[in-house]
Amino acid sequence: MAARVQRLSRSMLKTLRDDPADAETISHKLLVRAGYVRRAAAGIWTWLPLGLQVLENVTRVVREEMDAVGAQEVLLPALLPKEPYEVSGRYEEYGDLLFRLQDRKGADYLLGPTHEEIFTQVVKDQCTSYKDMPVTLYQIQTKYRDEARPRSGILRGREFTMKDAYSFDVSDEGLAESYRQQREAYTRIFERLGLDYRIVSAVSGAMGGSASEEFLAPAAAGEDTYAQCPSCGFAANTEALSVAVTPAPSADHPALEELDTPDTPTIETLAAHLGVPASATLKNLLVKIDGEITAVAVPGDREVDLGKLGEQLAPAQVELVTAEDFVDRPDLVRGYVGPQGGMAGKAFRYIADPRVAPGTAWVTGANKPDKHARNVVCGRDFEVDDYLDVVVVEAGDPCPSCGSGIELDRAIEIGHIFQLGRKYADAFELDVLGQDGKPVRVTMGSYGIGVTRAVAALAEQTADEQGLCWPREIAPADVHVVAAGKALQIELALDIAERLGAAGTRVLVDDRAGVSPGVKFTDAELLGVPTILIVGRGAKDGLVEVKDRRTGEREELPVADAVARLSAA
Repeated sequence: MAARVQRLSRSMLKTLRDDPADAETISHKLLVRAGYVRRAAAGIWTWLPLGLQVLENVTRVVREEMDAVGAQEVLLPALLPKEPYEVSGRYEEYGDLLFRLQDRKGADYLLGPTHEEIFTQVVKDQCTSYKDMPVTLYQIQTKYRDEARPRSGILRGREFTMKDAYSFDVSDEGLAESYRQQREAYTRIFERLGLDYRIVSAVSGAMGGSASEEFLAPAAAGEDTYAQCPSCGFAANTEALSVAVTPAPSADHPALEELDTPDTPTIETLAAHLGVPASATLKNLLVKIDGEITAVAVPGDREVDLGKLGEQLAPAQVELVTAEDFVDRPDLVRGYVGPQGGMAGKAFRYIADPRVAPGTAWVTGANKPDKHARNVVCGRDFEVDDYLDVVVVEAGDPCPSCGSGIELDRAIEIGHIFQLGRKYADAFELDVLGQDGKPVRVTMGSYGIGVTRAVAALAEQTADEQGLCWPREIAPADVHVVAAGKALQIELALDIAERLGAAGTRVLVDDRAGVSPGVKFTDAELLGVPTILIVGRGAKDGLVEVKDRRTGEREELPVADAVARLSAA
């Protein structure tokens, strides 16, 4: 089957020599410079012809693998009524991330961030019996989230393309099988796309559910940090890492002692004043959870991961206290708060990291200005209301599987799969008749891929100093033919392009007149098509040069041999 031949002389393509002033990540810089995308507004991007081809190639791979496991494609509206999201509770849970609007009659709508509610309603309408199960539906559609700080080009936008799929089963065993099929399909998708990826344990976030795994593409521009163990292979998003509460060995601790510690409101100043390591102190971070002041306790040498705290307390809203919050609370002495003396559980809810285990002794605030207390023992002098692992994970922390030190790396989340269970089925009373004629509550799985993000991740992972370097599966062409001269070279380049196209090879041919060979070579490197064929000075002798974009390897071949080789690629 003949393939498309694109002539740059007839294409809308404007490349840039310099990086955009506001670009920080590789993908942002190169996708703009290569003329693949252009910014329309903060977090909103226009896909130009070559960029759209790359996006559609990623979409094609995703669609083929979804179809291969029996998933059925649908297309749900992006403009949605608020009522289904009120039923699930997410109309409020999403908070400021949700784009909300009204029609001319004052009815409330939203732009879909995810579509669990609507998929559930569709299946409730269409499926009534266990004979209709299992069923997996998916769509590839634009999503909307009102990001406070859209950044990194298409990596974090307010409008983006996503594939979301949902499986519906009548049993947990059925859900496990649907989950397995989707997991295997994801590995095939990312392997076909040429992505380097890791499968890690994760949390489900605002969608809810369990048995959660993320597919992460390691990249310096990634916003996710994941941990991996070099000894046993364990891998998890740091937000999903947790340690168990292990009581300290029994010990006869001295009595609590109050100390004069003037001008020591921070862990650093306190540790220096007392000559103790920061790890011996207890940090009590005050936050508000849905408006209620709460103390979060961690060892003094660790930091509270507010993102992790928010995930574990979702849908509750978590925010730091401000100076105004202390005005009406004279019992809370800023910089000197401690849990002892009945403060924990009475003056504030007390959440502690598992490292603040029963039997551990600490130096902490004495709830008086310029005073701290030592030998403050958990379980003797204060009690913990709730244990949550909320510290910022550090390299060298023990692996929860084998105990060896973990390593940390940055990555881009490109996929997320998890077992939703019956959260949305319960909310919408999604039942079908079982084999015994009695209603059975359906159980669901959720499977997302960031199609836009996959493009950015590929750019981040495969680019080099010269520009983009796409894998063949998703590149806008298989071969970039460069006419590096005048009429003779352009005529031969077009002839080669047509012959390759007729053989089924996708071709981008630079036949622009009046453009120097140097500019054409630079553009060929920047655009990132996997094979470059140069029609240059050897054209008069029937010779062309074939270059591998990734390796830089070059070979001079007769025209017929080059066409034959590239037609078979």
